[in-house]
Amino acid sequence: MKKYIGMLVVASLGGLVAIGLNQLIQHDNANQFNANYLAKYASIQDDSHPDFVKVAELITPTVVHIITTINPSQGQEQGADPFGGFFRGFEMPQMQRSASGSGVIISADGYIVTNNHVIEGASKIKVILNDKREYDAELLGKDKNTDLALLRITEKNLPYAILGNSDDVKVGQWVLAVGNPFNLTSTVTAGIVSAKGRGLNLIRDPRNQETQYAIEAFIQTDAAVNPGNSGGALISTDGKLIGINTAIASETGNYAGYSFAIPANLMNKVVNDLMKYGEVQRGLLGVQIQDVNNQLAEKEGLKDVKGIYVAKVNENSAAEAAGIKDGDVIISIDGETVNTSNELQEKVGKKSPGDKVLVGIMRKGNKLDLSATLKSKEGKTSLVKAEKTESNKILDCEFESIPREERLKLKISNGIRIKKVGEKSPLKKAGIPNGFVVTSIDKNPVSTLTDVKLSLEDHKGGVLIEGINPDGSKGYYGFGLN
Repeated sequence: MKKYIGMLVVASLGGLVAIGLNQLIQHDNANQFNANYLAKYASIQDDSHPDFVKVAELITPTVVHIITTINPSQGQEQGADPFGGFFRGFEMPQMQRSASGSGVIISADGYIVTNNHVIEGASKIKVILNDKREYDAELLGKDKNTDLALLRITEKNLPYAILGNSDDVKVGQWVLAVGNPFNLTSTVTAGIVSAKGRGLNLIRDPRNQETQYAIEAFIQTDAAVNPGNSGGALISTDGKLIGINTAIASETGNYAGYSFAIPANLMNKVVNDLMKYGEVQRGLLGVQIQDVNNQLAEKEGLKDVKGIYVAKVNENSAAEAAGIKDGDVIISIDGETVNTSNELQEKVGKKSPGDKVLVGIMRKGNKLDLSATLKSKEGKTSLVKAEKTESNKILDCEFESIPREERLKLKISNGIRIKKVGEKSPLKKAGIPNGFVVTSIDKNPVSTLTDVKLSLEDHKGGVLIEGINPDGSKGYYGFGLN
């Protein structure tokens, strides 16, 4: 009996020891698991949150509210929707007398970029700054192929947006959209970049030859954008302009989760051309292309499903001169990989006629790098400067706009040149020569023909015109109007 009792005691003690060891091991494992758990997820457990206050304070003063006046004959036909179900963040004019959008100041002396569809058909463009000052804006130029337009107001020392590098934008990074949705001025929303190089087939219109070279490589974001945001700013977290908000994908006309912006680098190319030449100097490769997909790769016997397939090389084009052939697959431009038609068009779209580009292609499994000198749509490698000339019946003369570079040389902030004075013009009688630059009429600054009309509208009696003579001297002339 004593023997059995002794064995029972030993067994009990052994069980207790085993249970204790097991509990200890489990406790150690739990501690080890918790330690591993914390170590594994420490990289995403950041207590800091994005703070957009300073960025918003920096960029909001550079975004303007644009209100246009549209004559019924200049607007869209009633019921027309040229955007294929995509509402572009802009109040369609149709039978309305006015519409609104946004714009971004890009220089201290009053240059403003916006969307072409914001000012399309406008007879008058009014710009309202963030501090509520109002100005009549001059339309310097527009480009339907990128849906961009350049305006200017007569003012100095304005706050302006600093240009960022849209090529460096990454999917997933934070961005801010600033604009005037539903006439709610200076509205800031935040989101992330959802995609790059997105094409929506919004700009190209088969019925309009002006859009045959349309470029669509939008930055897609989930920042809230609504009607009135068009032409506003897309901003990175360091406060730089990386895009111009242009469109939203929606079946209702209001924000539904996706918005699209024109990349700032493409915008910069267009704006610089409009400033210097009055029209966009677009370099063309001269190929008819389509994205390589699985079906095309099987049909054409392509080894990889990547790149842009050259269906046809146009005659006398830059591509033909470079040695590109039908059936080639373009895989890079200037050493940068391109995998879609949108990416290719964006990279080439930032070039001008006469620029050289290195085109990487695959031909029958072999990689080749070919140098192409881009040409204009007229097949030339030279640049073309547009002359903007308008007539004034009251003064019987023709005026032309003055490029920014020439105004800087003349040390004037505004002005419009008299190109040709008619024989019966009161200007001729006053002795005003061809080439005279009018800077003011009756002490009112003038920059456009509209300014001239407003200064002389219903005017009777003496008129004082000031400006710069062709020899560079200052000129003062007076004459009378009946």
